[in-house]
Amino acid sequence: MSILLVEDDESIAIVITAALEAEGFSVVRCDSIVERDRLLATQEFSALVTDVMLTDGDGIETLGRVREIHPDLPVIVLSAQNTLDTAVRASDTGAFEYFPKPFDIDELVRTVRQAAGSQGSSLSGGVDEGPGQGLPLVGRSASMQAVYRMITRVLRNDLTVLILGESGTGKELVAEAIHQLGHRQKGPFVAVNTAAIPADLIESELFGHEKGAFTGAVARHIGKFEQAAGGTLFLDEIGDMPMQAQTRLLRALQSGSIRRVGGRDEVSIDTRIVAATNKDLEPMIAAGQFREDLYYRLNVVPIHLPPLRERADDIAALARHFLALAATEGLPRRRLAPEAEAMLMRQPWRGNVRELRNFIYRLALLAREDVIDAAALEPMLASAARAEEQVETPLDLNGAVERWLVEHNPPSGTVYDAALAAFERPLFNRILAATGGNQLRAAQMLGINRNTLRKRLGELAIDPDSFLRRP
Repeated sequence: MSILLVEDDESIAIVITAALEAEGFSVVRCDSIVERDRLLATQEFSALVTDVMLTDGDGIETLGRVREIHPDLPVIVLSAQNTLDTAVRASDTGAFEYFPKPFDIDELVRTVRQAAGSQGSSLSGGVDEGPGQGLPLVGRSASMQAVYRMITRVLRNDLTVLILGESGTGKELVAEAIHQLGHRQKGPFVAVNTAAIPADLIESELFGHEKGAFTGAVARHIGKFEQAAGGTLFLDEIGDMPMQAQTRLLRALQSGSIRRVGGRDEVSIDTRIVAATNKDLEPMIAAGQFREDLYYRLNVVPIHLPPLRERADDIAALARHFLALAATEGLPRRRLAPEAEAMLMRQPWRGNVRELRNFIYRLALLAREDVIDAAALEPMLASAARAEEQVETPLDLNGAVERWLVEHNPPSGTVYDAALAAFERPLFNRILAATGGNQLRAAQMLGINRNTLRKRLGELAIDPDSFLRRP
């Protein structure tokens, strides 16, 4: 990929050029607005890195005409003025990033890599990759650029990140990008679905256990925190973590150390924490279903992933991206006609990027022509709509269990406890709603002991008081 560097300071230009070339970029350099415009008119570039004060004028003031001709070209602004006004002016141009001088050259290189990756080639119909070495974060919409910028801001530190977004928006991909582009990239990336771990096993899974700590503990087990030492621990579905487990997690984050179940020694934590949830945690805090102190521990740097319906401009790029991936996985190589891309952009995609990906893979498999036009796409969309309507139709218990197993795919050894919790939550909620939160009546309806019900409600983080009928 080729980068255009517009910088009139010879020493700074040499340093930037050497750093970018070491990363495999081709760098073309000039020091004036006139030469910049001439080069942009004759060559294709993946990104523009420009100083503000150039030999023949202000680099920011003249970016308007660059935007008119090259609206998708990522621009990174450098400035020695270091004023709020300069930062605001750079932001107003839609710059990908702004760096006041002196800047960290490694951070600049990473940002250039992300900017170059976020630009697709309209001439070749290529795949938009988003930031970073092939990571599948695709999109040039303003909302995704905001996500990219937030990612760049947490790469050189270990601040805890909380990724918020609907199911299917790609929260784990963002966590992987933070890890793979950050300074812990050489360490392990360990992902754990906290909702799938039974409450009585949460300590063992996260913190490990010693031999003989409990029945079945026939050997020492290293937990997720230690497995992620030197790297990143991704705590997915944190909003579904049982209350008791939240308390244990908070204690570990506050102390910076863990103790294996049945052990005596404190083990220091050397891992970055990235959490994610599709739940709105603040109402859960108000309802007593999520610890407020844990929320503030996790929500140091929030990253909001937009639903696909809020970034329809990215759908065509995502579709091309998934078609290319499908081809690498043995499916026929397909292309979308412009009218087919437009049709995809008009769909609601309630399942977000995950739904779009599955649809594109199915399309690549079933399409009869290499170029998929609107006529070929329409029946596939209609079929998907009918399938969605059928999914929304209540299933019998067997169908619900089968769908749950496919969608959640719990790890071996946890299937029973995870399935039991998934069944009990809606059951208890329904009975508590019917009894107005009266646990004695609820236990009688269920045919179980009241203490058993109370214990399970605590393990499932269900607050019976939230069902109380108010006068």
